[in-house]
Amino acid sequence: MGVFVFLPLVLPLTAWPIARLAEQHLHPRAATWLLTSVAAVLAVCSTLCLALLMVVGTAQLPGNPLPDGWSDPEVREAVPYDEVAGKAAIPALIAVIGACARAAWRHHRVPHRARAALAELPPRAVAVLPDEVPYAYALPGRRDRIVVSTGMLDALSAVERRALFAHERAHLHARHHRFLLAVQLAARANPFLRPLRTAVCFTAERWADEEAAVVVGSRRVVARAVGKAALISRGAPVATLAGFAAAGPVPRRVAALLGPPPVARVWPPIFTAVGLAAWGAAAGAAVSALSSASSALTLFFILKAATPL
Repeated sequence: MGVFVFLPLVLPLTAWPIARLAEQHLHPRAATWLLTSVAAVLAVCSTLCLALLMVVGTAQLPGNPLPDGWSDPEVREAVPYDEVAGKAAIPALIAVIGACARAAWRHHRVPHRARAALAELPPRAVAVLPDEVPYAYALPGRRDRIVVSTGMLDALSAVERRALFAHERAHLHARHHRFLLAVQLAARANPFLRPLRTAVCFTAERWADEEAAVVVGSRRVVARAVGKAALISRGAPVATLAGFAAAGPVPRRVAALLGPPPVARVWPPIFTAVGLAAWGAAAGAAVSALSSASSALTLFFILKAATPL
């Protein structure tokens, strides 16, 4: 195991450069996939690291469920036993599990409550609520729906309404809520991954903006709709349901829409800042995976050898 068991806890730092560069230089679809994948791998490896350290720390606690041979001096010399790190990993892992469970529960509860509130409305793809407060959001589920208030519709022109609906349909079609849940859980597992969560929240909105621009046929119309909605909107009625103009820095979204369309490429050129950052993040994720896998196998064989048949 050695010090390699601690690497997954700090390797998320290698993904910090790509978090901002991906927003600026990659197509939003590619950036969302890249950042979410890297965050998921680093979060799983970080949690596994805490679990391995917890096993080592638990071996020294009275009444632990591990075999007595696990506490022998020879076994302790074979693993990087650190009394402070091992025991500190126990509450840390419990906190991570609790935070992830709370985030997953909230992610499920909020849309469930929203669907329950709309149960009496006709089962249509678009639910229009008689509310003067302007908002619009996508509600995923077995029957995907778009929820929009009359206040939002009254504030937009016909072509801007088309951009709004195209934006929300893009969220539903690409299942953006799954990307957002993945990075939310990753950020709970390791605080170093919070910049990736923020970046994915922005790139998912940009992805929907670009899809809406293709449907409407005008990037300027989508930019005008986003900007106008931001000026009149007070935000979505539920915090975890992204609103049309509530998620992501709106000025940056509008500026991107007023500029040239992003180039669709799977991977950036290596001899660029974003290319080097992408390869750095990929290397960090690969080293984290190899380190955690090696530590897990080593600990397994040591525990197996120390456990009497």
